Amino acid sequence: MTKWTPKHEAPAPLEGNVVATITGGTIVWFVLFLVQLPFYGWYDDHGHLWWLWTCLAGGGLGLIGIWYVRTREAAIRRSRET
Repeated sequence: MTKWTPKHEAPAPLEGNVVATITGGTIVWFVLFLVQLPFYGWYDDHGHLWWLWTCLAGGGLGLIGIWYVRTREAAIRRSRET
């Protein structure tokens, strides 16, 4: 088997409003968790309880992501100032 080599360089990464994107995604995960919470019994009866905990885990990881991208943005801003 031969090793695959790219024929051209990869494009530069796109920079956008990453903080807003991650915050929006985190809000969606928490909203999905809250919407599913009243149906806890149904999910438990049908073996789909993991759907509920997946949404909660997505929201929790999103909070870590918000912290990370805010810290990253601050570091980029500081490096541009110097």
